[in-house]
Amino acid sequence: MASPLTIAVKRIHEPAGPGDGARFLVDRLWPRGVSKEKAALAAWLKPLSPSDALRKRYHGETADSEEAWDEFRLDYFAELDAGGEEMKAALFTLDAAGSAGPVTLLYAAKSEARNNAVALREWLERR
Repeated sequence: MASPLTIAVKRIHEPAGPGDGARFLVDRLWPRGVSKEKAALAAWLKPLSPSDALRKRYHGETADSEEAWDEFRLDYFAELDAGGEEMKAALFTLDAAGSAGPVTLLYAAKSEARNNAVALREWLERR
């Protein structure tokens, strides 16, 4: 089991800050209007993002419905638990960065409280 990470969550459209540490985009799609330079990423960890099917199923619903948010989280956690080699490699990258300092998970969704990065942080803290 990996040591606990210090994990922040931030919208990618916010400027990078000195306390961000290593910044990881955890969305499947590149966010509109953000250059790779401005994003200041350590890596883009697509394997840790929800599948396209899951993303499309809950797109827009999770911001408005507690029930949809709970269903999304359960389905997303099941995907994360299922793992796979690409996901293991992405987790290794994240854990390695976390052993050196704080990490920030970046997302593009409009909701600060209900997005895949918040759910991913919850899953990471439970493992």
